[in-house]
Amino acid sequence: MKKLILIGGTMGVGKTATSSLLKQKLNQSVFLDGDWCWDMHPFVVNRETKVMVMNNIVYQLNQFISCNEIENIIFCWVMHEQSIIDEILSRVDINHCHVYTFSLICSDDTLKAHLQTDIDAGIRSQDIIERSLERMKFYKQLNTIKIDISHSTIDETAEKICKILNAK
Repeated sequence: MKKLILIGGTMGVGKTATSSLLKQKLNQSVFLDGDWCWDMHPFVVNRETKVMVMNNIVYQLNQFISCNEIENIIFCWVMHEQSIIDEILSRVDINHCHVYTFSLICSDDTLKAHLQTDIDAGIRSQDIIERSLERMKFYKQLNTIKIDISHSTIDETAEKICKILNAK
């Protein structure tokens, strides 16, 4: 059985870094970041683009699932509502997959430090801190496995996920 691994979390929590490292740790793996499915300029969030990104994500995940060379499909995105996870899972062929849903969470101080590093590097704007902190509370309510990254390196977080994947 293939493994479909969904990793959610607020902006700056470490989803992309963790998923990228996880791809290296797992054999026959592929990594898709949901943000890549609507990387456009200017960035527009409206009904049309939300439908487009969901269609792009579902199409790509189904392609990975159908490929015999791929055993581990890692997908990360800002999935702060259960309905987002549920829609993705309802539209992909999971008949031959073990599905794992994770939420990366952390303390406010850890999140602020991660985001400030990005702000200092010019990758994000200052307003991201408040928006990201506001979304953190939603992840604690989701039907997912919570991984607190507050005192963990990216490698330690990826290892925690690998242990859970191998325990099943």
